[in-house]
Amino acid sequence: GHLFQTVFLYVERGFDLDSDLGTRLAETADFVCRIWREPDRGLWEVRSEPVHFTQSKMMCFVALDRVGRLAAAGLVDDRRARWLPQAQAVREFVETRCWSEEKGSYTRSAGSAELDASLLLGSLLQYCSPDSQRMLGTIDAIRCELGHGPFLERYTGEDGLAGEEGAFLACSFWLVEALARAGRLDEAAETMEELLGHANDVGLYAEELDPGTGEFLGNFPQGLTHLALVSAAAAFERAEKQA
Repeated sequence: GHLFQTVFLYVERGFDLDSDLGTRLAETADFVCRIWREPDRGLWEVRSEPVHFTQSKMMCFVALDRVGRLAAAGLVDDRRARWLPQAQAVREFVETRCWSEEKGSYTRSAGSAELDASLLLGSLLQYCSPDSQRMLGTIDAIRCELGHGPFLERYTGEDGLAGEEGAFLACSFWLVEALARAGRLDEAAETMEELLGHANDVGLYAEELDPGTGEFLGNFPQGLTHLALVSAAAAFERAEKQA
């Protein structure tokens, strides 16, 4: 999903798509059609048994939807007759089996009541409109259940690993971006300011942070955290100009 959205935005901004890459994208889309119904271990590569992770399904939809748009523009081999029905099937799966009316949120996996901060990528990578009621509900549920001030845990539920972990800082910046994309600029700005106050003396972040002590945990410095920060700042700037 990340790859297809990136290529789609690249082309949308007027750049040419290499024919070899176009062929690889079409082949990858065919692969997605074959495997999307299978359970997996998700973005976080959990050690527990594979399940139907919602974020994985969302990204399968993004891949098939974007390759369909590229095909419509004549940029990849046109197999929309196969891709688009599968894209619709993925979306139906997510909307019917990965949504909780009780929580008003998408869930970590099909049939689960657990939450996962990776669901915010549904906004960032445009699985759905960033200000749709379902995405707004998901943002609020994640903040409520996974939040510690501006910080977010990755998920609740079994992952096959012993012990506990801190707040995952990339997820916190995903929250900033999701809020900005939803037009909730005051909340995005407040959260970003709090997060910026927790950088070290040269502006760097680790992978995780202990919300109670502010101590960095895990890999340091962590590239994913800083990429999420940059993306959040850029999204906030765009949203502010459009407001």
